[in-house]
Amino acid sequence: MGSPNGGIVGVVNPTSFGKCTVTSQTTSGTLTTQPGTRIVQTLVVAGGGGGGGRSTPSARVGAGGGAGGVRNLSCISVCGATGYPITVGGGGAAGTSGASGAKGTNSNIIIGTTYSATGGGPGGQGCGGAGGSGGGAGGDCGANTAGTGNQGGFSPPEGNTGGANAGTTGNAGGGGGIGAVGSTSPNSTTGGAGGAGTNFSPIFPGTPNSGIYAGGGGGAGTSASGAGGTGGGGSGNASMNATSNTGGGGGGAGPASSTGGTGGSGIVILKELNKASGVWNLQSQFSAQKQGTWPTGAVTLGQNFDYLVVAGGGGGAYGGGGAGGYRTSYPGGTKLTLESVTVYPVTVGAGGLGSQPNNSGTPGTDSIFSTITSAGGGAGSYNGTAASGGSGGGVGAGGGTGGTGNTPPVSPPQGNPGGNSVCSQAGAGGGGAGGAGTPQPSPVGVGGPGGVGATISPNFFGPTAPSYGTPGPAPGRYFAGGGGGGANCALSGRTPGAGGAGGGGKGFGFPASPAVAGTDNTGGGGGATFTSTPPIAPLGNGGSGFVAVVGPSARTFTVTPGTNVVATGPASEKVAIFTVSGTLQIS
Repeated sequence: MGSPNGGIVGVVNPTSFGKCTVTSQTTSGTLTTQPGTRIVQTLVVAGGGGGGGRSTPSARVGAGGGAGGVRNLSCISVCGATGYPITVGGGGAAGTSGASGAKGTNSNIIIGTTYSATGGGPGGQGCGGAGGSGGGAGGDCGANTAGTGNQGGFSPPEGNTGGANAGTTGNAGGGGGIGAVGSTSPNSTTGGAGGAGTNFSPIFPGTPNSGIYAGGGGGAGTSASGAGGTGGGGSGNASMNATSNTGGGGGGAGPASSTGGTGGSGIVILKELNKASGVWNLQSQFSAQKQGTWPTGAVTLGQNFDYLVVAGGGGGAYGGGGAGGYRTSYPGGTKLTLESVTVYPVTVGAGGLGSQPNNSGTPGTDSIFSTITSAGGGAGSYNGTAASGGSGGGVGAGGGTGGTGNTPPVSPPQGNPGGNSVCSQAGAGGGGAGGAGTPQPSPVGVGGPGGVGATISPNFFGPTAPSYGTPGPAPGRYFAGGGGGGANCALSGRTPGAGGAGGGGKGFGFPASPAVAGTDNTGGGGGATFTSTPPIAPLGNGGSGFVAVVGPSARTFTVTPGTNVVATGPASEKVAIFTVSGTLQIS
């Protein structure tokens, strides 16, 4: 009897002939796959949080709502010609006079397992609420607490933290977005912008809103509003509603209205994939060729790529913020083996928020490319034990312990510990990728320097190298320096801790010079504060992260969004450089 494989012997692998069909579900219901589909990729976007309302007196303005959580899930097995239930989450209701907005509702698709994303956190009239992305802190939030993101605890994270206010009632923070944290209010009368969304159109072409989803809502201010984040976020003050089916957060209410903006409803998108990667009988192959669904074989395996992945730095408090985790294959490390004709998502972690000294800052968020995750930097601490992370945060008051670095552990280590406390009069430095944070030195009241960052040769980037990282004590470009500890400005001549080379921010010191934020796109830790007299502004936020990928000259790199760039290395290599989250397509 003849072989059903036409004489070819081997394992018969299941194929998927979904024709790369993309379907957008904007309301709850059932989506039925095509008969030949066996593997799908799905984007699940939850409803955004409502913007905070304004209370009387009118100076107490509302914050932007957090964007709905976003999950991009690939290689999910399905059956052909089968219906799968989908729930599209609604946007959260707007906050009315004296009230915060409402949280958005979850979206999900059930394919045996329930794949869900968490509704966006409510924008505060008081403090912001947690959610897929967190809501901003409103004018009545005395604790100045924004809502946290990634409430579902997913990896990669489904969203980011909201923004803080500037410590007064006439301004409010922006809601977090999937692409960035919500902005802190820049001054006492201006609202913070909503965190940016992400453009998913390269992966899911032809989808509503040009494929850009989950922008945070803008916070309100008594003189100027914060803009809504790209991806449907509503602006502040005008109380703009978020765009439907984007998961955007609603804008916060300002003097013009007592009611905030409603959050945008979510969306679920399904892409039915083509896959043919094993042995098939000739009848199946002929049928697929006839239908035009047989893959072309354009995917090329075995290409090796160098990488640099730096996470967001932690925010400073009494102690300096820890630098974001630093991981690279260059030079001499294990490169990544990637596929061409593949779109890779890239996450650039946001920096954590700095805090007044009697609180702790917030940690930075992870940066992710392919199988490489660098951990966000640990936040600086008021006392006790500072937060761990890529590098650990420094601690302030007496008897405290710096946060542990290289958490979670990887080899080689991605960071170092923050400095310990030896007295109650100053703060220790946060850890850096190249060295630990320094404990408070003598005399009493002097801040400890942040740990030095790690250096990478300019040859990694080629001629564009001076545009990235910072100079340092040795040749090369430095990333992931720790934030400096704060000094006691009441004691004459007590200097703050310097930020570590690689974007670490300087601490607060004498005379009353404010803390310095970590440099964006270095992963530097935020500088520490020490005293709240005189009032401190701005606070030492951590610097955002950075991702770069270097591949063979024969490959073509396409990056999104347009703020990311493709450069040429010293030997004509392709260099993809990411300063914000986006995608890399290799062909």
